[in-house]
Amino acid sequence: MSTLAAWFRLARAGWVMVREGVVAALPGDQFEGPPRAAWRIANLLARPRSRSRERTQSIAQAVERLGPSYVKLGQFLATRPDVVGAELARDLAALQDRMATFPTQEAARTIEESLGRPLGALFHEFGEPVAAASIAQVHPARTERAGTEAKVAVKVIRPGVRTRFNQDLEAYFLAARLQERFVPSSRRLKPVEVTKLLAQTTRIEMDLRLEAAAISEMGENVADDPGFRVPWIDWERTGRDVVTMEWIDGAKLSDMGAVRAAGHDPVALSATLMQSFLRHALRDGFFHADMHPGNLMVEADGTLVAVDFGITGRLGKKERRFLAEILYGFITRDYRRVAEVHFEAGYVPRTHDVRAFAQAIRAIGEPIHGQSADTISMARLLTLLFEVTEIFDMQARTELLMLQKTMVVVEGVCRSLDPRFNMWKVAEPVVGDWIRGNLGPRGMLDDARDGVSAVLSLARQAPDLAARTERLSREIDAMAEKGLRFDAQTAEAIGRAEARHGRWGRVALWVIAIALLIMAFD
Repeated sequence: MSTLAAWFRLARAGWVMVREGVVAALPGDQFEGPPRAAWRIANLLARPRSRSRERTQSIAQAVERLGPSYVKLGQFLATRPDVVGAELARDLAALQDRMATFPTQEAARTIEESLGRPLGALFHEFGEPVAAASIAQVHPARTERAGTEAKVAVKVIRPGVRTRFNQDLEAYFLAARLQERFVPSSRRLKPVEVTKLLAQTTRIEMDLRLEAAAISEMGENVADDPGFRVPWIDWERTGRDVVTMEWIDGAKLSDMGAVRAAGHDPVALSATLMQSFLRHALRDGFFHADMHPGNLMVEADGTLVAVDFGITGRLGKKERRFLAEILYGFITRDYRRVAEVHFEAGYVPRTHDVRAFAQAIRAIGEPIHGQSADTISMARLLTLLFEVTEIFDMQARTELLMLQKTMVVVEGVCRSLDPRFNMWKVAEPVVGDWIRGNLGPRGMLDDARDGVSAVLSLARQAPDLAARTERLSREIDAMAEKGLRFDAQTAEAIGRAEARHGRWGRVALWVIAIALLIMAFD
């Protein structure tokens, strides 16, 4: 029945997208064959008022009808321009994660169930919600910290959101499997794997203890950084469904009037923001992946404070070195080295010619050197780079795409603060220091130390590896001698499963047909 329900939910989502004009807003004149015919039908079925809307508005209207889990889907796909295309990714990035609030009584009940204590024993005061998103809402409160009263922000999970997301997730997986089966060109993008990543990231976001842990980790990383910090966490009042953190008083970067009225220097803030982000990515390998202006606040002394750590990104040492060498290669116009880095990292298959790849890289790099430094966009450079690598069969790298998406947002915020923002001048102190420390003699010593540690670890595992190898060798010999066979019970079970799959497939097609007929009269 779960498969049948997934078909129903997928059919409903498709119908809503058609009626709200999302499908009609796609560039159908570029389609051929059945997709073009389907696009024309979608134009006929779209609501008349949807035809006058921009595609961004149509997507927002459709998502509002479909519910909070589709908000998260849209926001997630906005980080994957390789999957949905750069233009649609920009439209999805404009989705506002603002939802209606739920009653304070429900929030209080959720807190008490999660923490096992009455609300009055946890907080001296507990106010009405001040903000609500698809997964949670925030309440102001007061409690005791280190013997003094402190104002805190209490983030509470939305009731029923996990159940709803898990139900919609079945439809997402169904759509991904259908895409892989019927659109061969999309298999390189691994739609099912992308959906698994969506499931993983959203489930992490729905466990507020993990968001608290992300804030705590970054707090330790940035403890000595100038001009940037994150809120402290009240672990005593934090659980799976609730996180309590420091209340931040300040101006949001999304409200430039308030920022200027408070006397802050926008140019200095832009430099602090970019350098902080690059430190997190290169030095720590852990960064806030949703740094839009609404998630950044400026305190009275000019300190930037990041909030809402529902989405974070990580880069391993290999990815950080890859990023730094690419940036350094473009700066020095060493395009052959940029190409070699891709091959050394295993991102581009060895079947391609490194010289041809270097030529493609040159086509990106040379136009940059004809521009003034304050017009060169690092985010744009990375976007062009990933577009070129598609030609050379570079597999989608989720962590690098997340970095690129976040850099687009951060650089956009910096340029809104300082129209003459010089990306390279601001980035050099951080990127240059990282390169000198990790690609020079000190970096070679660190690599040697890591290599010795890996060898020692392998030596400790040698007896176990030898035993496993011997056991595998015996099993292969037995298989070669006797062959691989199914017993009668296994063969019968496979037959029953195939028959059941066929029956349900036919039933599902009839159900979809009936559902569409019903929807046609809504």
